[in-house]
Amino acid sequence: MNLEFLDTTFLDNQVSAYLLAVAILILGILVAYIVRAILVSNLKRWAKQTSTDLDNALIRLFSKALVPLIYLGSFYLAIDNLNLHPILDHTIDAVVISMATIVGIRLINSIIEYTLRVYLMRHDNPNLEQSLNALLPAVRIVIWAIGAIFLLDNLGFDVSAVIASLGVGGLAFALAAKGVLTDLFSYFSILLDRPFELGDFIIVDDFIGTVERIGLKTTRLTSLNGEELVIANTDLTDSRLRNYKQMRRRRISFQLGVIYETAEEKLQAIPGIIERIVRSVENVTFDRAHFASYGDFSLNYEVVYYVEGSDYTLYMDVQQRIYLEIFRAFAAQGIEFAYPTQVTRLDAQAVPELLRH
Repeated sequence: MNLEFLDTTFLDNQVSAYLLAVAILILGILVAYIVRAILVSNLKRWAKQTSTDLDNALIRLFSKALVPLIYLGSFYLAIDNLNLHPILDHTIDAVVISMATIVGIRLINSIIEYTLRVYLMRHDNPNLEQSLNALLPAVRIVIWAIGAIFLLDNLGFDVSAVIASLGVGGLAFALAAKGVLTDLFSYFSILLDRPFELGDFIIVDDFIGTVERIGLKTTRLTSLNGEELVIANTDLTDSRLRNYKQMRRRRISFQLGVIYETAEEKLQAIPGIIERIVRSVENVTFDRAHFASYGDFSLNYEVVYYVEGSDYTLYMDVQQRIYLEIFRAFAAQGIEFAYPTQVTRLDAQAVPELLRH
């Protein structure tokens, strides 16, 4: 068989070189077809057997990134085997690098989105999902900007001036938006540390309310009176915050006073009376009741108990019932509550002397 035609030169390339390039292209197309038709199809059948759609997202990521890279790689290998005009060769290199960079950027964006979806699925936090979805466009812009700089550098452009200008512009922007950036960092701190979440009842300094929304710059609360409170995230992270969501029980301590004229046996009976009343109330754990101190006008008792639960209405209902029961029990026993009084005592021998004057 005469194969001399393979050594024939056409446009600075032998026919054998053209045939090799075509063979590489055909092989690349076959590999891409096998990957798409066999591997991806089998993965899709496996994904249908699972209850989550995360594997479906992974398959889409795999097919959108791997198959184009196979096509691109086979095309580049085929062309690289040929002797081309420098301008054409440079143009093809630029096109291949550009397409590879675009595919790589899309791959990185898809990986980040997939990772975030896995994270959100594990935490099941609607507010976190909303916030991360709002941040995704900014993340994509940053990745595309980095990819553009990488592409320009590989195409032979001097990117040092671009990076320097971005650095100066970024510094100016940071100085101009210092407050916004501070609130943004505080927002990330809230997301990661999670001192509170949506629906939590919190107290921040003099502000009390339920968390309704956590934004990039501010967090919004609904106060007990119904109005909306807007607090900067920086103020929240810099303040001492009390969160009542994690509270399993509420400790209650109060004092009451009886008059000094109360009989000793009644003074001894008061702790037992209070204990019986507290123990009779549901969702309450009695701790102690003691004669605690001598006051200016009263004998003071200290009572401590726990309300099992964080609900504020339950706490107020329990406290009201205990107070009323103590009032009724003291009235039945003839025990009088003390209140501020002033007693003036006169010496019997001094009264006639005063009357003479």
